[in-house]
Amino acid sequence: MNTELLEALTILEKEKDISKEALLDAIENSLINACKNHFGKADNIRLIMDRETCDYQLIQEKTVVEEVEDKVEQISLEDAKAMDSKYELGDIVQIPVESKAFGRIATQNAKNLILQKIREEERKVVYDQYFEKEKDIVTGIVQRYVGRNVSINLGKADAMLTENEQVKGEVFQPTERIKLYVVEVKNTTKGPKILVSRTHPELVKRLFEAEVTEVREGIVEIKSIAREAGSRSKIAVWSNDPDVDPVGACVGMNGARVNAIVNELRGEKIDIINWSDNPGILIENALSPAKVISVMADPDDKTASVIVPDYQLSLAIGKEGQNARLAARLTGYKIDIKSETQAIESGELPENYMELMEGVYEEEMYEEGYEEAYEEGYEEAYDEYDSEEVQFEEVEE
Repeated sequence: MNTELLEALTILEKEKDISKEALLDAIENSLINACKNHFGKADNIRLIMDRETCDYQLIQEKTVVEEVEDKVEQISLEDAKAMDSKYELGDIVQIPVESKAFGRIATQNAKNLILQKIREEERKVVYDQYFEKEKDIVTGIVQRYVGRNVSINLGKADAMLTENEQVKGEVFQPTERIKLYVVEVKNTTKGPKILVSRTHPELVKRLFEAEVTEVREGIVEIKSIAREAGSRSKIAVWSNDPDVDPVGACVGMNGARVNAIVNELRGEKIDIINWSDNPGILIENALSPAKVISVMADPDDKTASVIVPDYQLSLAIGKEGQNARLAARLTGYKIDIKSETQAIESGELPENYMELMEGVYEEEMYEEGYEEAYEEGYEEAYDEYDSEEVQFEEVEE
């Protein structure tokens, strides 16, 4: 038994996760190649290897001839009979080849072939490992800034977090651990090239899958995500179990689940709404925390006309149009938002609509704290928005 070779292969298999079979193939190829370098050709060389014990034998097959023209492939009858008297013209003689007889160059080439195969297999193992994590999240350790990009160590491989995939305003410190979404893994001659992101909407989805058991098990589905990285995300959720509240499951007890994700995203606000197959209801939910009077949706053109109370127009549109923009991305509809006054002027609501609804508004605003929030101003009111309850908290005077 070739004990040293067997031990070396076993160690390589454990440390680098390279299969012993691949390494044995590399050794076989290197020995054949060494024979070719030593003899000038290797067409008549056979390698016999026991893969259990790693014992091997190189055999050179020569044809018995009257007069030798090619010493590599032929042997004289006289020399053949000296080995065994039974040999006749045309017979094949098997002559053992000692690898120790190979020259320095042939030996070095064989060594290089084995090392090259080990490197190739190592790269392949790393590529396969991270290819399985494509479209998933990984935890990486920040190494250093390279210009405006960030070098991230993922364990057996490094990834580069490019400027385009970074959240504006995020600053990382060396040795800091961060979650990343693996966008793509490419196999290159220098090893796997891993593209990661902190801005991808799927990062939010994968974080919920990791944090929320019901999402991970498929009881609660995340139907749609709209994200403006670093600022706010909206997700629409649906439950396959009527006894499970999808929004409540994602929020968690006292907001524990959603807060864990918010902390990982460094304070990015997350609105969780109920998904509906009815586009009108879905759009109404997507525009929360704003209250909606009516929604007219056209599924064919993917457009919707929404009417909101006058005091809710700023909230429905959002800061710099963010709320309406995220709602449009979440639903896939182009949303046109009008206030009651604008709707009355365009004839979409009757002229006496405000008088009819005056009492209703006063009661609604008092019950939900809108009046006080509205008086304090939109900016402060929006900051007081509680995404878990999807309504304004009362603003203390």
